[in-house]
Amino acid sequence: MSEAAEKAQKKSWFKGLKAEYKKIIWPDKKSLTKQTIAVVATSVALGIIIKILDVIMTYGIDAIMKL
Repeated sequence: MSEAAEKAQKKSWFKGLKAEYKKIIWPDKKSLTKQTIAVVATSVALGIIIKILDVIMTYGIDAIMKL
């Protein structure tokens, strides 16, 4: 591939990238805030559930080991 063809291909790639970037629909501030709160709340809830299950399993395993 010649150097000119390679430059044209790179230019075309960046042109396509720019066109795709313009198609992105960015969320408004209100929507972004709601989604962020939902993600954080879900993460905290799952963390609490995992911790509770961990404590229950730890006590269960300790009880089995003492038998």
